[in-house]
Amino acid sequence: MHYQRMLIEKEAPEEVGAIIRYNLSESAIGDRTIADLEISLPPDLVLTYTEHQGSSRIRSRIAYTAKHHGPLTLTPNDILITAGASTSLFIIATALLSRDDHLIVTRPNYATNLETPRAIGCDITFIDLKFEDGFRVDLDRIASAIRLDGSTKLISVCSPSNPMGTMLSPTELRALAQLARVRGCYVVVDETYADLTYDEPITTAACLGDHMIGVSSMSKAYGVPGIRIGWLSTTSKSLQEAFLAAKEQISICGSVLDELVAEQILARREELLRDTKKEMQYRRDCLTAWVQSEEELVEWVRPVAGVMCFIHVKQEPVGGMTAFYDRLLKEHGTYVGPGRWFEQSDTWFRLGYGWPTREELEAGLEAISKTLRG
Repeated sequence: MHYQRMLIEKEAPEEVGAIIRYNLSESAIGDRTIADLEISLPPDLVLTYTEHQGSSRIRSRIAYTAKHHGPLTLTPNDILITAGASTSLFIIATALLSRDDHLIVTRPNYATNLETPRAIGCDITFIDLKFEDGFRVDLDRIASAIRLDGSTKLISVCSPSNPMGTMLSPTELRALAQLARVRGCYVVVDETYADLTYDEPITTAACLGDHMIGVSSMSKAYGVPGIRIGWLSTTSKSLQEAFLAAKEQISICGSVLDELVAEQILARREELLRDTKKEMQYRRDCLTAWVQSEEELVEWVRPVAGVMCFIHVKQEPVGGMTAFYDRLLKEHGTYVGPGRWFEQSDTWFRLGYGWPTREELEAGLEAISKTLRG
């Protein structure tokens, strides 16, 4: 495998430094603390190996809260806990794909969904989502991309999507699952923002067949990226065995500290998400008002999930987009995620409205408006 660092990581806020005052580049809610989450860490906790599949308490809660809109329901044995969603995605790609295989993947997408297959060296067909179509996934294009020689091994989608905040409807996801079953492909659905949907519930991919694989994480919706808890879900016993073998070769098991914190957070899942979604819906409304007030300069597809959106600059500002990002950061201390992070033109940028405080969000939006005007 040939690894290359991803731009989204090379230019991540923690790599840029203290110059950032208003960080509007993140795709998560604000970072939480041990104190404000009321986490208890017993002093006599034994720092031992954990269950290789991951904490049974975590797996039971994930299985219990899965939305069963398919023919299958999930059990704790259908869940594998990993060190964040990125590790799940890495395990799936490396377990299923080889240089001789073909992958179909939607784009824009989270960078790991693109870069790990590239490192493997498999053949890739990109299904580029279009702004004029509302970033909807065109199932006919996916169907046309599946190869008749049987080499298409995996279809990869991100729903709810990063960076757009759009998602497949339950009907569309079921149609994708049926297409993949008929054509003999696996499907991986990056569901990291499943707990942050606003207008309609999400259908858990793994409930739609044993060829379907879901991936999620606690990083984004719960504000705890530092505990590195993610998971993959599939009802296929053979896939679970292969994925567990990969995990054991990478890390054997997870961190007993991370899993203890995750157990306590998930025990308060409904309470925490209720408060988070109420706040994020307010912020999304504020962002909607800002886009409407700047409709001569920017446009978007209003997000239905997550805490980020993809903003398009309709007319390049004075000096071009490179100068725009430079002025925005150096003169206003404001940071957004340029389109190049997602293999798009820099006339697009990801704007995260969940990580900053309300006041920081308002100041950042004002800074963007000023900078767009030169």
